[in-house]
Amino acid sequence: MVTLTASSSSASATAASADGLPLPARYYAMATIVLGIALSVLDATIVNLALPGIARDLHAGAAESIWVVNAYQLAILTMLLPLASIGDLIGYRRVYFGGVLLFTAASAACAMATSLPALAASRAIQGLGAAGIMAVNSALVRLTYPGKHLGRGIALNSMVVATSSVAGPTLAAAVLSVASWPWLFAINIPVGIVVLVLGWRALPHNAAKAPAGSRVSWLDVLLNIAMFSLVFLGADGLGVGLGRIGSSGSRMTAFALLAAGIAVGVFYVRRQLQRAVPLFPVDLLRIRIFALSMCTSVTAFCAQTLAYVGLPFLLLEAHGRTTLEAGALLTAWPLGVVVSAPVAGRLIGRYPGGLLGGIGLALMAIGLALVALLPGHPASADIAWRLALCGAGFGLFQSPNNHIIVTSAPLNRSGAASGMLGTARLTGQTIGAVLLAVIFSIAGAHDARGPEIALFLAAAFAAVASGFSMSRHRSP
Repeated sequence: MVTLTASSSSASATAASADGLPLPARYYAMATIVLGIALSVLDATIVNLALPGIARDLHAGAAESIWVVNAYQLAILTMLLPLASIGDLIGYRRVYFGGVLLFTAASAACAMATSLPALAASRAIQGLGAAGIMAVNSALVRLTYPGKHLGRGIALNSMVVATSSVAGPTLAAAVLSVASWPWLFAINIPVGIVVLVLGWRALPHNAAKAPAGSRVSWLDVLLNIAMFSLVFLGADGLGVGLGRIGSSGSRMTAFALLAAGIAVGVFYVRRQLQRAVPLFPVDLLRIRIFALSMCTSVTAFCAQTLAYVGLPFLLLEAHGRTTLEAGALLTAWPLGVVVSAPVAGRLIGRYPGGLLGGIGLALMAIGLALVALLPGHPASADIAWRLALCGAGFGLFQSPNNHIIVTSAPLNRSGAASGMLGTARLTGQTIGAVLLAVIFSIAGAHDARGPEIALFLAAAFAAVASGFSMSRHRSP
Protein backbone atom coordinates (compact mmCIF):
# COMPACT_ATOMS: atom_id res chain seq x y z
CA MET A 1 0.00 0.00 0.00
CA VAL A 2 1.45 3.34 -1.07
CA THR A 3 0.34 6.49 0.73
CA LEU A 4 0.20 9.82 -1.11
CA THR A 5 -0.21 12.98 0.98
CA ALA A 6 -0.89 16.59 0.11
CA SER A 7 2.03 18.98 0.47
CA SER A 8 2.14 22.70 1.17
CA SER A 9 1.05 25.21 -1.45
CA SER A 10 3.57 27.35 -3.27
CA ALA A 11 3.37 31.09 -2.71
CA SER A 12 3.15 31.81 -6.41
CA ALA A 13 -0.13 30.02 -6.97
CA THR A 14 -3.57 31.47 -6.48
CA ALA A 15 -5.18 30.35 -3.26
CA ALA A 16 -8.74 29.05 -3.44
CA SER A 17 -11.39 29.29 -0.81
CA ALA A 18 -14.71 27.57 -0.48
CA ASP A 19 -16.17 30.67 -2.18
CA GLY A 20 -13.99 30.56 -5.29
CA LEU A 21 -11.38 32.92 -6.70
CA PRO A 22 -11.61 36.72 -6.89
CA LEU A 23 -11.64 38.55 -10.20
CA PRO A 24 -9.61 38.71 -12.44
CA ALA A 25 -7.89 35.51 -11.24
CA ARG A 26 -11.13 33.64 -11.92
CA TYR A 27 -10.97 34.58 -15.61
CA TYR A 28 -7.38 33.38 -15.99
CA ALA A 29 -8.11 30.13 -14.17
CA MET A 30 -11.18 29.44 -16.28
CA ALA A 31 -9.32 30.20 -19.50
CA THR A 32 -6.72 27.63 -18.47
CA ILE A 33 -9.37 25.04 -17.59
CA VAL A 34 -11.41 25.35 -20.80
CA LEU A 35 -8.34 25.40 -23.06
CA GLY A 36 -7.06 22.20 -21.48
CA ILE A 37 -10.36 20.34 -21.63
CA ALA A 38 -10.93 21.48 -25.23
CA LEU A 39 -7.56 20.02 -26.23
CA SER A 40 -8.18 16.68 -24.54
CA VAL A 41 -11.75 16.24 -25.83
CA LEU A 42 -10.93 17.35 -29.38
CA ASP A 43 -8.12 14.83 -29.71
CA ALA A 44 -10.52 11.95 -29.10
CA THR A 45 -12.04 12.49 -32.57
CA ILE A 46 -9.72 14.80 -34.48
CA VAL A 47 -7.77 11.93 -36.09
CA ASN A 48 -10.82 9.98 -37.32
CA LEU A 49 -10.87 11.75 -40.66
CA ALA A 50 -7.12 11.20 -41.11
CA LEU A 51 -7.08 7.44 -40.43
CA PRO A 52 -6.99 6.39 -44.12
CA GLY A 53 -4.04 8.72 -44.76
CA ILE A 54 -2.25 7.57 -41.61
CA ALA A 55 -2.68 3.91 -42.58
CA ARG A 56 -1.37 4.63 -46.07
CA ASP A 57 1.65 6.69 -44.97
CA LEU A 58 2.65 4.25 -42.21
CA HIS A 59 2.03 1.14 -44.36
CA ALA A 60 -0.61 -0.28 -42.02
CA GLY A 61 -4.01 -1.89 -42.50
CA ALA A 62 -7.28 -0.11 -41.80
CA ALA A 63 -8.07 -2.41 -38.85
CA GLU A 64 -4.71 -1.70 -37.22
CA SER A 65 -5.08 2.06 -37.71
CA ILE A 66 -8.15 2.05 -35.42
CA TRP A 67 -5.71 1.71 -32.51
CA VAL A 68 -4.68 5.30 -33.09
CA VAL A 69 -8.13 6.10 -31.69
CA ASN A 70 -8.55 3.18 -29.27
CA ALA A 71 -5.20 3.67 -27.52
CA TYR A 72 -6.13 7.23 -26.63
CA GLN A 73 -9.63 6.37 -25.39
CA LEU A 74 -8.49 3.34 -23.42
CA ALA A 75 -5.74 5.26 -21.61
CA ILE A 76 -8.24 7.92 -20.56
CA LEU A 77 -10.89 5.44 -19.44
CA THR A 78 -8.51 3.37 -17.31
CA MET A 79 -6.75 6.28 -15.57
CA LEU A 80 -9.50 8.82 -14.94
CA LEU A 81 -10.46 7.54 -11.49
CA PRO A 82 -6.91 6.86 -10.20
CA LEU A 83 -5.77 10.35 -11.21
CA ALA A 84 -8.91 11.92 -9.74
CA SER A 85 -8.18 10.16 -6.44
CA ILE A 86 -4.58 11.35 -6.53
CA GLY A 87 -5.88 14.88 -7.18
CA ASP A 88 -7.91 14.71 -3.95
CA LEU A 89 -4.67 13.89 -2.13
CA ILE A 90 -1.88 15.97 -3.63
CA GLY A 91 -3.84 18.78 -5.32
CA TYR A 92 -5.86 19.12 -8.49
CA ARG A 93 -3.54 21.69 -10.06
CA ARG A 94 -0.57 19.32 -9.80
CA VAL A 95 -2.43 16.52 -11.55
CA TYR A 96 -3.69 19.00 -14.13
CA PHE A 97 -0.25 20.43 -14.90
CA GLY A 98 1.25 16.95 -15.06
CA GLY A 99 -1.48 15.96 -17.52
CA VAL A 100 -0.95 19.02 -19.73
CA LEU A 101 2.83 18.53 -19.76
CA LEU A 102 2.52 14.84 -20.68
CA PHE A 103 -0.17 15.56 -23.29
CA THR A 104 1.97 18.24 -24.96
CA ALA A 105 5.12 16.10 -25.03
CA ALA A 106 3.20 13.10 -26.38
CA SER A 107 1.64 15.31 -29.09
CA ALA A 108 5.15 16.09 -30.30
CA ALA A 109 5.95 12.36 -30.32
CA CYS A 110 2.77 11.67 -32.31
CA ALA A 111 3.71 14.29 -34.89
CA MET A 112 7.16 12.69 -35.36
CA ALA A 113 6.00 9.04 -35.35
CA THR A 114 7.26 7.00 -38.31
CA SER A 115 5.41 3.73 -37.65
CA LEU A 116 1.94 2.75 -36.50
CA PRO A 117 3.15 1.07 -33.26
CA ALA A 118 5.09 4.25 -32.36
CA LEU A 119 2.06 6.40 -33.12
CA ALA A 120 -0.30 4.16 -31.12
CA ALA A 121 2.12 4.15 -28.15
CA SER A 122 2.44 7.94 -28.29
CA ARG A 123 -1.35 8.22 -28.44
CA ALA A 124 -1.63 6.06 -25.32
CA ILE A 125 0.75 8.42 -23.48
CA GLN A 126 -1.19 11.37 -24.84
CA GLY A 127 -4.36 9.73 -23.48
CA LEU A 128 -2.71 9.39 -20.07
CA GLY A 129 -2.04 13.13 -20.11
CA ALA A 130 -5.62 13.82 -21.21
CA ALA A 131 -6.85 11.67 -18.30
CA GLY A 132 -4.95 13.95 -15.91
CA ILE A 133 -6.71 16.97 -17.43
CA MET A 134 -10.18 15.43 -17.46
CA ALA A 135 -9.90 13.80 -14.03
CA VAL A 136 -9.73 17.11 -12.15
CA ASN A 137 -11.41 19.44 -14.65
CA SER A 138 -14.74 19.83 -12.84
CA ALA A 139 -13.06 19.91 -9.43
CA LEU A 140 -11.02 22.92 -10.55
CA VAL A 141 -14.17 24.63 -11.84
CA ARG A 142 -15.78 24.10 -8.43
CA LEU A 143 -12.80 25.75 -6.70
CA THR A 144 -12.67 28.61 -9.20
CA TYR A 145 -16.25 29.90 -8.92
CA PRO A 146 -18.14 31.05 -5.83
CA GLY A 147 -21.15 28.90 -5.06
CA LYS A 148 -23.72 31.39 -6.32
CA HIS A 149 -22.02 31.58 -9.74
CA LEU A 150 -20.92 27.95 -10.02
CA GLY A 151 -23.75 27.14 -12.43
CA ARG A 152 -22.33 29.62 -14.93
CA GLY A 153 -18.85 28.13 -14.67
CA ILE A 154 -20.14 24.61 -15.17
CA ALA A 155 -22.30 25.79 -18.09
CA LEU A 156 -19.25 27.31 -19.81
CA ASN A 157 -17.20 24.18 -19.18
CA SER A 158 -20.04 21.92 -20.38
CA MET A 159 -20.48 23.99 -23.53
CA VAL A 160 -16.77 23.64 -24.35
CA VAL A 161 -16.89 19.86 -23.76
CA ALA A 162 -20.06 19.42 -25.84
CA THR A 163 -18.83 21.48 -28.79
CA SER A 164 -15.31 20.01 -28.68
CA SER A 165 -16.69 16.46 -28.72
CA VAL A 166 -18.36 17.06 -32.09
CA ALA A 167 -15.96 19.62 -33.60
CA GLY A 168 -13.03 17.23 -34.14
CA PRO A 169 -13.88 16.21 -37.73
CA THR A 170 -14.56 19.84 -38.74
CA LEU A 171 -11.23 21.05 -37.36
CA ALA A 172 -9.45 18.05 -38.89
CA ALA A 173 -10.92 18.85 -42.30
CA ALA A 174 -9.66 22.43 -42.03
CA VAL A 175 -6.14 21.32 -41.06
CA LEU A 176 -5.93 18.52 -43.62
CA SER A 177 -6.99 20.89 -46.39
CA VAL A 178 -3.71 22.79 -45.98
CA ALA A 179 -1.34 20.36 -44.23
CA SER A 180 -0.57 16.67 -43.61
CA TRP A 181 -1.87 14.58 -40.68
CA PRO A 182 1.15 15.12 -38.32
CA TRP A 183 -0.05 18.73 -37.98
CA LEU A 184 -3.19 17.47 -36.25
CA PHE A 185 -0.88 16.71 -33.31
CA ALA A 186 1.64 19.52 -33.80
CA ILE A 187 -1.02 22.20 -33.27
CA ASN A 188 -1.41 20.95 -29.69
CA ILE A 189 2.14 21.97 -28.75
CA PRO A 190 1.80 25.79 -28.70
CA VAL A 191 -1.64 25.57 -27.09
CA GLY A 192 -0.28 23.24 -24.39
CA ILE A 193 2.52 25.69 -23.64
CA VAL A 194 0.01 28.54 -23.35
CA VAL A 195 -2.07 26.48 -20.88
CA LEU A 196 0.99 25.78 -18.73
CA VAL A 197 2.11 29.42 -18.66
CA LEU A 198 -1.37 30.84 -18.17
CA GLY A 199 -2.34 28.48 -15.39
CA TRP A 200 0.88 28.49 -13.38
CA ARG A 201 -0.21 31.42 -11.21
CA ALA A 202 -3.96 31.20 -11.83
CA LEU A 203 -5.14 27.68 -10.99
CA PRO A 204 -6.37 27.24 -7.40
CA HIS A 205 -5.07 24.86 -4.77
CA ASN A 206 -7.38 22.43 -3.00
CA ALA A 207 -9.67 24.27 -0.60
CA ALA A 208 -10.30 21.23 1.65
CA LYS A 209 -7.93 18.68 3.12
CA ALA A 210 -8.11 15.10 1.95
CA PRO A 211 -10.14 12.81 4.24
CA ALA A 212 -8.15 11.31 7.10
CA GLY A 213 -6.50 8.04 6.15
CA SER A 214 -6.78 8.71 2.42
CA ARG A 215 -4.31 6.74 0.33
CA VAL A 216 -3.96 5.13 -3.07
CA SER A 217 -3.48 1.39 -3.31
CA TRP A 218 -1.57 0.43 -6.43
CA LEU A 219 -3.42 -2.90 -6.42
CA ASP A 220 -6.66 -0.94 -6.74
CA VAL A 221 -5.14 1.06 -9.60
CA LEU A 222 -4.20 -2.17 -11.40
CA LEU A 223 -7.66 -3.63 -10.82
CA ASN A 224 -9.23 -0.44 -12.17
CA ILE A 225 -7.05 -0.63 -15.30
CA ALA A 226 -7.81 -4.33 -15.78
CA MET A 227 -11.58 -3.92 -15.34
CA PHE A 228 -11.99 -1.06 -17.81
CA SER A 229 -9.49 -2.50 -20.32
CA LEU A 230 -11.13 -5.93 -20.46
CA VAL A 231 -14.65 -4.52 -20.69
CA PHE A 232 -13.59 -1.99 -23.37
CA LEU A 233 -11.76 -4.58 -25.48
CA GLY A 234 -14.53 -7.15 -25.08
CA ALA A 235 -17.30 -4.70 -25.98
CA ASP A 236 -15.32 -3.33 -28.93
CA GLY A 237 -14.54 -6.82 -30.21
CA LEU A 238 -18.15 -7.89 -29.80
CA GLY A 239 -19.46 -4.93 -31.75
CA VAL A 240 -17.04 -5.53 -34.63
CA GLY A 241 -17.24 -9.34 -34.55
CA LEU A 242 -21.01 -9.52 -34.89
CA GLY A 243 -20.74 -8.19 -38.40
CA ARG A 244 -18.25 -10.80 -39.66
CA ILE A 245 -19.36 -13.99 -41.31
CA GLY A 246 -17.61 -16.97 -39.79
CA SER A 247 -16.18 -14.93 -36.95
CA SER A 248 -17.32 -17.21 -34.11
CA GLY A 249 -13.77 -17.34 -32.75
CA SER A 250 -13.58 -13.55 -32.59
CA ARG A 251 -16.95 -13.41 -30.88
CA MET A 252 -15.92 -16.02 -28.32
CA THR A 253 -12.74 -14.07 -27.58
CA ALA A 254 -14.77 -10.89 -27.16
CA PHE A 255 -17.24 -12.63 -24.82
CA ALA A 256 -14.32 -14.06 -22.82
CA LEU A 257 -12.73 -10.61 -22.43
CA LEU A 258 -16.06 -9.12 -21.41
CA ALA A 259 -16.70 -11.88 -18.87
CA ALA A 260 -13.19 -11.48 -17.45
CA GLY A 261 -13.73 -7.74 -17.12
CA ILE A 262 -17.00 -8.26 -15.26
CA ALA A 263 -15.36 -10.81 -12.95
CA VAL A 264 -12.49 -8.42 -12.16
CA GLY A 265 -15.06 -5.66 -11.67
CA VAL A 266 -17.05 -7.67 -9.11
CA PHE A 267 -13.90 -8.37 -7.09
CA TYR A 268 -12.74 -4.77 -7.45
CA VAL A 269 -16.02 -3.19 -6.37
CA ARG A 270 -16.37 -5.55 -3.38
CA ARG A 271 -12.87 -4.52 -2.37
CA GLN A 272 -13.84 -0.85 -2.70
CA LEU A 273 -16.85 -1.31 -0.42
CA GLN A 274 -14.40 -1.96 2.42
CA ARG A 275 -12.54 1.33 1.88
CA ALA A 276 -13.31 4.51 3.79
CA VAL A 277 -12.22 6.53 0.73
CA PRO A 278 -12.42 4.15 -2.25
CA LEU A 279 -10.59 4.64 -5.54
CA PHE A 280 -13.76 3.64 -7.39
CA PRO A 281 -16.10 6.02 -5.52
CA VAL A 282 -18.84 3.65 -4.42
CA ASP A 283 -19.31 5.97 -1.44
CA LEU A 284 -20.57 8.67 -3.80
CA LEU A 285 -22.86 6.20 -5.57
CA ARG A 286 -24.63 5.70 -2.23
CA ILE A 287 -25.84 9.31 -2.64
CA ARG A 288 -29.11 8.77 -4.49
CA ILE A 289 -29.05 11.99 -6.52
CA PHE A 290 -25.42 11.36 -7.53
CA ALA A 291 -26.24 7.83 -8.71
CA LEU A 292 -29.27 9.02 -10.70
CA SER A 293 -27.15 11.77 -12.27
CA MET A 294 -24.57 9.20 -13.35
CA CYS A 295 -27.29 7.08 -14.96
CA THR A 296 -28.59 10.19 -16.72
CA SER A 297 -25.14 11.02 -18.05
CA VAL A 298 -24.31 7.51 -19.31
CA THR A 299 -27.60 7.11 -21.20
CA ALA A 300 -27.51 10.66 -22.59
CA PHE A 301 -23.98 10.31 -23.98
CA CYS A 302 -24.89 6.92 -25.41
CA ALA A 303 -27.73 8.65 -27.28
CA GLN A 304 -25.41 11.44 -28.44
CA THR A 305 -22.83 9.02 -29.83
CA LEU A 306 -25.42 6.84 -31.59
CA ALA A 307 -26.82 9.95 -33.25
CA TYR A 308 -23.71 11.92 -34.06
CA VAL A 309 -21.76 9.00 -35.53
CA GLY A 310 -24.79 7.70 -37.42
CA LEU A 311 -25.87 11.07 -38.85
CA PRO A 312 -23.06 11.40 -41.46
CA PHE A 313 -24.10 8.05 -42.95
CA LEU A 314 -27.72 9.22 -43.15
CA LEU A 315 -26.82 12.55 -44.75
CA LEU A 316 -24.14 11.26 -47.13
CA GLU A 317 -25.45 7.83 -48.12
CA ALA A 318 -29.23 8.03 -47.75
CA HIS A 319 -29.91 11.71 -48.49
CA GLY A 320 -27.14 12.18 -51.06
CA ARG A 321 -25.55 15.26 -49.50
CA THR A 322 -21.98 16.26 -50.31
CA THR A 323 -19.34 16.22 -47.58
CA LEU A 324 -19.43 20.02 -47.40
CA GLU A 325 -23.24 20.08 -47.14
CA ALA A 326 -23.28 17.36 -44.47
CA GLY A 327 -20.63 19.18 -42.44
CA ALA A 328 -22.57 22.44 -42.61
CA LEU A 329 -25.81 20.74 -41.54
CA LEU A 330 -24.15 18.92 -38.64
CA THR A 331 -22.92 22.28 -37.35
CA ALA A 332 -26.53 23.01 -36.32
CA TRP A 333 -26.15 20.59 -33.38
CA PRO A 334 -23.20 22.35 -31.63
CA LEU A 335 -24.79 25.72 -32.43
CA GLY A 336 -27.86 24.57 -30.52
CA VAL A 337 -25.60 23.69 -27.58
CA VAL A 338 -23.87 27.08 -27.71
CA VAL A 339 -27.24 28.85 -27.55
CA SER A 340 -28.83 26.79 -24.77
CA ALA A 341 -25.88 26.05 -22.44
CA PRO A 342 -25.48 29.65 -21.14
CA VAL A 343 -29.26 29.82 -20.60
CA ALA A 344 -29.10 26.58 -18.62
CA GLY A 345 -26.26 28.00 -16.53
CA ARG A 346 -28.39 30.98 -15.52
CA LEU A 347 -31.38 28.77 -14.71
CA ILE A 348 -29.37 26.57 -12.33
CA GLY A 349 -30.46 27.39 -8.80
CA ARG A 350 -33.72 28.97 -9.93
CA TYR A 351 -35.26 25.68 -11.05
CA PRO A 352 -34.51 22.07 -10.04
CA GLY A 353 -31.61 20.60 -12.03
CA GLY A 354 -33.47 17.33 -12.52
CA LEU A 355 -36.38 19.18 -14.12
CA LEU A 356 -34.12 21.21 -16.43
CA GLY A 357 -32.19 18.11 -17.48
CA GLY A 358 -35.38 16.11 -18.02
CA ILE A 359 -36.89 18.79 -20.26
CA GLY A 360 -33.66 19.11 -22.25
CA LEU A 361 -33.37 15.36 -22.82
CA ALA A 362 -37.05 15.13 -23.78
CA LEU A 363 -36.42 17.82 -26.43
CA MET A 364 -33.38 15.89 -27.62
CA ALA A 365 -35.43 12.67 -27.88
CA ILE A 366 -38.11 14.47 -29.91
CA GLY A 367 -35.50 15.99 -32.20
CA LEU A 368 -33.81 12.63 -32.81
CA ALA A 369 -37.12 10.94 -33.59
CA LEU A 370 -38.01 13.75 -36.01
CA VAL A 371 -34.64 13.35 -37.79
CA ALA A 372 -35.23 9.59 -38.12
CA LEU A 373 -38.69 10.26 -39.61
CA LEU A 374 -37.40 12.62 -42.32
CA PRO A 375 -38.53 11.79 -45.88
CA GLY A 376 -36.10 10.60 -48.52
CA HIS A 377 -35.11 14.03 -49.87
CA PRO A 378 -35.68 16.62 -47.14
CA ALA A 379 -34.88 20.31 -47.43
CA SER A 380 -31.75 21.51 -45.67
CA ALA A 381 -33.79 23.74 -43.36
CA ASP A 382 -35.88 20.75 -42.24
CA ILE A 383 -32.71 18.87 -41.26
CA ALA A 384 -31.02 21.87 -39.64
CA TRP A 385 -33.82 22.86 -37.23
CA ARG A 386 -34.22 19.27 -36.05
CA LEU A 387 -30.49 18.98 -35.33
CA ALA A 388 -30.52 22.38 -33.62
CA LEU A 389 -33.36 21.12 -31.41
CA CYS A 390 -31.24 18.08 -30.47
CA GLY A 391 -28.28 20.32 -29.61
CA ALA A 392 -30.41 22.77 -27.63
CA GLY A 393 -31.88 19.90 -25.62
CA PHE A 394 -28.45 18.42 -24.97
CA GLY A 395 -27.11 21.79 -23.86
CA LEU A 396 -30.05 22.28 -21.51
CA PHE A 397 -29.39 18.86 -19.94
CA GLN A 398 -25.61 18.85 -19.57
CA SER A 399 -24.93 21.89 -17.38
CA PRO A 400 -27.56 21.14 -14.67
CA ASN A 401 -26.57 17.46 -14.67
CA ASN A 402 -22.87 18.25 -14.25
CA HIS A 403 -23.70 20.79 -11.54
CA ILE A 404 -25.56 18.12 -9.56
CA ILE A 405 -22.73 15.59 -9.96
CA VAL A 406 -20.07 18.07 -8.84
CA THR A 407 -21.95 19.67 -5.94
CA SER A 408 -23.61 16.55 -4.49
CA ALA A 409 -20.17 15.24 -3.47
CA PRO A 410 -18.32 16.61 -0.41
CA LEU A 411 -15.77 19.33 -1.26
CA ASN A 412 -12.84 17.09 -0.36
CA ARG A 413 -14.18 14.45 -2.80
CA SER A 414 -14.48 16.87 -5.72
CA GLY A 415 -11.76 15.00 -7.60
CA ALA A 416 -13.63 11.70 -7.33
CA ALA A 417 -16.83 13.38 -8.55
CA SER A 418 -14.93 14.96 -11.45
CA GLY A 419 -13.43 11.59 -12.38
CA MET A 420 -16.83 9.92 -12.29
CA LEU A 421 -18.28 12.66 -14.50
CA GLY A 422 -15.67 11.93 -17.16
CA THR A 423 -16.05 8.18 -16.71
CA ALA A 424 -19.81 8.42 -17.26
CA ARG A 425 -19.29 10.36 -20.48
CA LEU A 426 -16.72 7.92 -21.87
CA THR A 427 -18.76 4.89 -20.80
CA GLY A 428 -21.85 6.22 -22.56
CA GLN A 429 -19.86 7.02 -25.70
CA THR A 430 -18.31 3.54 -25.72
CA ILE A 431 -21.69 1.83 -25.34
CA GLY A 432 -23.11 4.00 -28.12
CA ALA A 433 -20.23 3.15 -30.47
CA VAL A 434 -20.60 -0.59 -29.82
CA LEU A 435 -24.37 -0.49 -30.38
CA LEU A 436 -23.86 1.45 -33.59
CA ALA A 437 -21.38 -1.16 -34.83
CA VAL A 438 -23.94 -3.90 -34.12
CA ILE A 439 -26.72 -1.99 -35.92
CA PHE A 440 -24.57 -1.30 -38.98
CA SER A 441 -23.40 -4.94 -39.04
CA ILE A 442 -26.97 -6.19 -39.14
CA ALA A 443 -28.88 -3.46 -41.01
CA GLY A 444 -26.10 -1.86 -43.06
CA ALA A 445 -24.80 1.70 -43.12
CA HIS A 446 -25.12 2.66 -46.79
CA ASP A 447 -28.86 3.18 -47.02
CA ALA A 448 -31.35 4.82 -44.70
CA ARG A 449 -32.29 1.71 -42.70
CA GLY A 450 -29.21 1.39 -40.44
CA PRO A 451 -28.85 5.09 -39.58
CA GLU A 452 -32.60 5.42 -38.97
CA ILE A 453 -32.55 2.48 -36.53
CA ALA A 454 -29.58 4.11 -34.76
CA LEU A 455 -31.46 7.41 -34.49
CA PHE A 456 -34.62 5.77 -33.13
CA LEU A 457 -32.49 3.91 -30.57
CA ALA A 458 -30.75 7.19 -29.69
CA ALA A 459 -34.17 8.78 -29.16
CA ALA A 460 -35.10 5.90 -26.85
CA PHE A 461 -31.91 6.33 -24.80
CA ALA A 462 -32.53 10.08 -24.56
CA ALA A 463 -36.05 9.38 -23.31
CA VAL A 464 -34.71 6.96 -20.69
CA ALA A 465 -32.14 9.58 -19.64
CA SER A 466 -34.98 12.10 -19.31
CA GLY A 467 -36.75 9.68 -17.00
CA PHE A 468 -33.64 9.32 -14.83
CA SER A 469 -33.31 13.10 -14.68
CA MET A 470 -36.96 13.69 -13.79
CA SER A 471 -36.75 11.11 -11.01
CA ARG A 472 -34.20 13.37 -9.30
CA HIS A 473 -36.76 16.16 -9.28
CA ARG A 474 -39.31 13.86 -7.62
CA SER A 475 -36.82 12.35 -5.15
CA PRO A 476 -36.02 14.06 -1.84
